[in-house]
Amino acid sequence: MSTAPEPAVPAFDPDRVRIFDTTLRDGEQSPGASMNLSEKLEVARVLAALGVDIIEAGFPIASVGDFESVRAIAGEITGSTVCGLARCNDKDIDRAWEAVKYAQKSRIHVFLATSAIHREHKLRMTPAQIIERAVASVRRARSYCHDIEFSPEDAARTELDFLCEVVAAAIEAGATTVNIPDTVGYATPTQYAAVIRTLRERVGNIGQAIISTHCHDDLGMAVANSLAGVEAGARQVECTINGIGERAGNAALEEIVMALKTRHDYFGLTTGIKTERLYPASRMVSTITGLLVQRNKAIVGRNAFAHEAGIHQDGMLKERSTYEIMRPEDVGVPRTDLVLGKHSGRHALRDRVTELGYTLTDEQIEVVFNDFKALADKKKEVYDQDLAILVEKHMEDIPAPWQLLSLHTTAGTSVLPTATVAIRRPDGEVVQDAAIGDGPVDAIFKAVERVTGVHANLHEFVVRNVTQGKDAQGEVTLELEVESDDRSFRGRAASTDIIEASALAYINAVNAIQTHKERGHVREVAGRPGAGA
Repeated sequence: MSTAPEPAVPAFDPDRVRIFDTTLRDGEQSPGASMNLSEKLEVARVLAALGVDIIEAGFPIASVGDFESVRAIAGEITGSTVCGLARCNDKDIDRAWEAVKYAQKSRIHVFLATSAIHREHKLRMTPAQIIERAVASVRRARSYCHDIEFSPEDAARTELDFLCEVVAAAIEAGATTVNIPDTVGYATPTQYAAVIRTLRERVGNIGQAIISTHCHDDLGMAVANSLAGVEAGARQVECTINGIGERAGNAALEEIVMALKTRHDYFGLTTGIKTERLYPASRMVSTITGLLVQRNKAIVGRNAFAHEAGIHQDGMLKERSTYEIMRPEDVGVPRTDLVLGKHSGRHALRDRVTELGYTLTDEQIEVVFNDFKALADKKKEVYDQDLAILVEKHMEDIPAPWQLLSLHTTAGTSVLPTATVAIRRPDGEVVQDAAIGDGPVDAIFKAVERVTGVHANLHEFVVRNVTQGKDAQGEVTLELEVESDDRSFRGRAASTDIIEASALAYINAVNAIQTHKERGHVREVAGRPGAGA
């Protein structure tokens, strides 16, 4: 092990806030939000195109899948720094470096809890031992690359004297960014800002590192706390698309960015985010994770730029600024959602897919185009979300051992609900079976269970319209839980027939379970990190 090089003062613009996106790490820890490799790559491409400064691609030691995802992202993404998370131990740090070392710009992010409650009940370490471990870990990480971030987990509940001591030691060891997590969302804006100011005033070498915020939303103050931290001198904000993350989530990237842009008169700060890409990024992450964006969500919710009250409508017609502080086009909200029809060609399709933030090969475009034509024959109008569903359908990297070939259901007020399915087995044999249920969907699920032999509990079942109109596609998202496993498995599908969509979504979840079993349950190698890391 080489001696850690002297810390270098980071070159940064004091009037610019760096955006550190952790959608692929902390965001993916949302229950049911797990992504496969191709989905993570697509989100990473969108984040890079959005102008995110640092992409925290995952926690490489957590699983083989996480390691491979981080390594694939590091090998492809340019422009943005690719970061891997590690606990303060040698194996984590070595694994993180193996995952990010081929990135154009690499960062290792190490974390260690510092609050009294974590020291005493989780780590059972003294303050002196915490500092010793933090210093050794930062030095080890710094021997691999020059961009090192250190997080004292649960910093917002750590005694200020000790927090100052550990931050100073981490910077001395080579940390170029010090992140101050409000791990459990306990802080208030005034309190959190005071922590940042104290570090700036009392840590003698604080000028050798950038201060970062990482705030959780347990009390609904993640964005407010992050902005308070920025106002107090932090110049990096850790956040996620749509605010997804552990428990109640993280600070929402789109809210942070638009607050700084819209209130530039107050903050006097900028970011490198291309704000017109915010809405497409939000929709993509929502589609991939199955976590719906609430209608009244700031910036990207369906109602964010809707006006129903007569007084508001009258004001809008006379002068938009009376009731709108942002323009929809500034965040990428389309003026009209209608994009294509059955007479549209491949070039129009490719252009619109690109505008929505997706990157597809020529072969994928051809397959999506054929599906698009089939859908256009069923619908008069094809909308952005229809197109997103078609694209997502061909982004899955999970193989399909079981394939639904045909489906027939019977239901009614005086008829026993039944379902008959024809399914191709992994060995190629086609099997037919039937079942009865409380309704047609329940009957389908039981019939699929009989054919596949995969027994699971239905944990969540959500149906929503993808676009407007009577001929809108219905999207079904569901989660299955297997008693012998501690994981949930998500399935998603869309069709103009919600019965068919339900069957396809269930089959997708069953395939995920089957694939997981075939891989020998290799997913979990280590427990996931604390939420604030």
